[in-house]
Amino acid sequence: SLSGIKVVVDAGNGTGGLVAPKLLKLLGAEVVELYCEPDGRFPNHHPDPVVEKNIADLIAKVKKTKAHAGIGYDGDADRIGAVDEEGEVIWGDRLMIIFARDILKENKGAKIIGEVKCSQTLYDDIAAHGGVPIMWKTGHSLIKEKLKKEHALLAGEMSGHLFFADRYFGYDDAIYASLRLLEIIKKAGQPYSTKALLKDAPRMTSTPEIRFDCPDEIKFKIVDKAVEAFREYPSVTIDGIRIKFDGGWALIRASNTQPALVLRFEAGDEKRLKEIKSVVEERLNKIIKET
Repeated sequence: SLSGIKVVVDAGNGTGGLVAPKLLKLLGAEVVELYCEPDGRFPNHHPDPVVEKNIADLIAKVKKTKAHAGIGYDGDADRIGAVDEEGEVIWGDRLMIIFARDILKENKGAKIIGEVKCSQTLYDDIAAHGGVPIMWKTGHSLIKEKLKKEHALLAGEMSGHLFFADRYFGYDDAIYASLRLLEIIKKAGQPYSTKALLKDAPRMTSTPEIRFDCPDEIKFKIVDKAVEAFREYPSVTIDGIRIKFDGGWALIRASNTQPALVLRFEAGDEKRLKEIKSVVEERLNKIIKET
């Protein structure tokens, strides 16, 4: 039962609004509904809950109603966005920490899969709680395939696609993911708090995904040259190159869906983040000029 839990649900005028509020109420939760009427024109905001401007109303409503959490769905409810009771966004890799810890309590040694854009904190946390972390390529079909191949219990990516093979069928169902989140909040006991679930998870400083236009015919060449250019650093090259620096990392990969390069940076603090970024950008600019 989810009685005692108050949640704001923003279905973004997508299909999730037909199911999620009813289901949550049946389980005893108090539900505050936002944009739960399906409307394919999406009059209130674009239904992408991992873009902060699209969940501005959700954040405001959580604060105003003093809810324990806020949940956003994309148009077909296979991607989840979440905010804590203070309206702070819980990005995909932080959500994965919450779910991984819960699964690993009962399933020591379970494999859990993230993607190359996820924080190093996720992989470290999985290992610290007795799991086997696996870093894999970005792309929801690729992640789903890897989950099946590895018999992993959980997989996910920054886009909000979360795949549960623990007590579920191994596909990305954001309504199911939201039930799991609220169940964990409830199990943790009063005072109910989403923020408390992550209080001991280290916070890194990171950039959002940085995309810049790059023609399809050269984007993979540039990434291949970047792999050569950063050869002296330890790196992961399953999807572009994720370069490991002291105290942080950088990712350079070609988008699978657009003529673009995708970069992401993470470090322990802002100063180190800037240093890593400048090293990478300097070499990358040189590669682009020469290609």
